[in-house]
Amino acid sequence: MTIDLHTHSSVSDGTEPPAALVRAAAAAGLEVVALTDHDTTAGWDEAAAAAVEVGIGLVRGIEVSTRFRGAGVHLLVYLPDAADPGLQDELARIVAGRADRVPAMLARLRELGIPATEEALAAVSPGNQVTGRPHLADLLVRLGVVGDRDEAFARYLSDGGPAYVDRYSADLLDMLARVDSARGVAVVAHPWGRGSADVLDEAAFTTLADAGLAGIEVDHLDHDAAARAALRAIAVRLGLVVTGSSDHHGAGKNGHDLGVETTAPDQLRRILDRAAALGSPTTLAGPAGKELR
Repeated sequence: MTIDLHTHSSVSDGTEPPAALVRAAAAAGLEVVALTDHDTTAGWDEAAAAAVEVGIGLVRGIEVSTRFRGAGVHLLVYLPDAADPGLQDELARIVAGRADRVPAMLARLRELGIPATEEALAAVSPGNQVTGRPHLADLLVRLGVVGDRDEAFARYLSDGGPAYVDRYSADLLDMLARVDSARGVAVVAHPWGRGSADVLDEAAFTTLADAGLAGIEVDHLDHDAAARAALRAIAVRLGLVVTGSSDHHGAGKNGHDLGVETTAPDQLRRILDRAAALGSPTTLAGPAGKELR
């Protein structure tokens, strides 16, 4: 069974609508895919309907922006109760923080002589519910300032870049408590892919596991072989789930094709079992992968 537990649609910073993403996952040979848009559940219903249509399993998820010991950490949350008020209140605060900084970053780009307006930004990000730096990167590509998103981040948008503006992120320990209350399952995304190895060492993972963390995304293109081996060993010692994922963004992220990294079926089963033990009302959508339920 081929399982990819980290993808994004155009609801956040991917380039495909949720239904198109699910259809592409089925066409790529995946049997289970997770939709994990940034800080929102808005694409779930469309994706679930497409999963039933094409016969693929869908894990409903979110990638939540958090902060831990001064560093940004992305937290994948699987199968939470989307109606949980504590979770939704914090997601709304995160999304508001994203929205608040976009005009400030556009203003900084204009100060650099780049005609970056809100109208131009809207033209490159139609239909999204969560606007962020990848959309600003797409605008820079459209304006001919850079060749792709990677160049946009390197020259303008990354932390410390000339157009960067900080924003609100949830406290990681607080978010783990909220995920538990929402009966979801939390997995740290690409923990050593963005210079966070010093922050997310084994002692930190021990603290997070005690606070409710369920797993680590080990097999990710941002991790080399040594990082994967070390993270896998930490996960085994702490009894954490090990996942692998493409972090697919459609045309927005080069090389992250659907299924390029995958999760073993027994590890997905552990996620589903944990959600069931918590009494999560959210189940695997679609007819595929029923043996994992």
